[in-house]
Amino acid sequence: MAGQGLGGILATIGDTPLVRLERLLPGLRANVFAKLERFNPGGSVKDRTAVSMLLREIRSGALDPARSVVVESSSGNLAIGLAQVCRYFGLRFLCVVDAKTTEQNLAILKAYGAAVEVVDVPDPVTNEYLPVRLARVRELVATTPHAFWPDQYTNPYNPKAHEETMREITEALDGRVDFLFCPVSTTGTLRGCVDYARAHHMEITTVAVDAVGSVLFGGDTRTRRLIPGHGASVRPALLDPSVPDLVVHVTDLDCVVGCRRLTQREAILAGGSSGAAATAVDRLSTIIPDGANCVLIFPDGGERYLDSIYSDEWVAKHFGEVSHLWKDSRVAAPC
Repeated sequence: MAGQGLGGILATIGDTPLVRLERLLPGLRANVFAKLERFNPGGSVKDRTAVSMLLREIRSGALDPARSVVVESSSGNLAIGLAQVCRYFGLRFLCVVDAKTTEQNLAILKAYGAAVEVVDVPDPVTNEYLPVRLARVRELVATTPHAFWPDQYTNPYNPKAHEETMREITEALDGRVDFLFCPVSTTGTLRGCVDYARAHHMEITTVAVDAVGSVLFGGDTRTRRLIPGHGASVRPALLDPSVPDLVVHVTDLDCVVGCRRLTQREAILAGGSSGAAATAVDRLSTIIPDGANCVLIFPDGGERYLDSIYSDEWVAKHFGEVSHLWKDSRVAAPC
């Protein structure tokens, strides 16, 4: 990550590719770009968050490999980012995940040597796992000597990491960014990008891409969410509802369709929230001026969703026969 002075594999965090999407929306006369965060070494945008939250503590000596234990709650991507950073610096890491965490992510955590607790009973009031995960983290921090909780939901170094993300985007487009589509969970990426834009007096329309069933931006919280890492069941302290200019709520099925279209039309295997961003720009296409530069944050890749979003059986089980929504014989030629 630029300016962090990191070594080894961690030096490859950041400076991810910004790719022009030439076929996704053939009728749109704007320029659409995707910031591909899957190219971070841990596979997601959360690598930036993990380093940002831990590095200051490591360099100050507050985190000591001989005794410290990092404890955090995560649905998957942040867990992997933290596991990688902890492994590099020789720190112990204990992560609280839940029953929606994929077997692949659990295997990756095990490979990094992380200890994992799985919460398998949801909160009785909300029927969500996150409140239970957070309660368990608090218990572990209170009872584990020398425990450190980065707390991605309140830590200001979460959004701070993503000021760098926005800097990279801005420099790649010579300062001209008209629309930014950002999937949200902790809202750290959104906050960091907007903080950078405001500090540099940039005029950008910022779009928060939230999940139907999320509590973040006033959606219908009665809807059960299947795709981890998109939306939230607890309002994080980092949340500022005034930050985005627009909010688009996207269903799980919209995420699936967006992902499948990205694969079919752009040969991009993207994660669930990336499909949500692709859906959001399509939904707002009528208000996007010709020639505008639109940037979509793609938080991770699709390899961790092969048993869900990219499984025909999983999709049919949850949504029925819906392949007609993405199968398209029209594949536009690149401009």
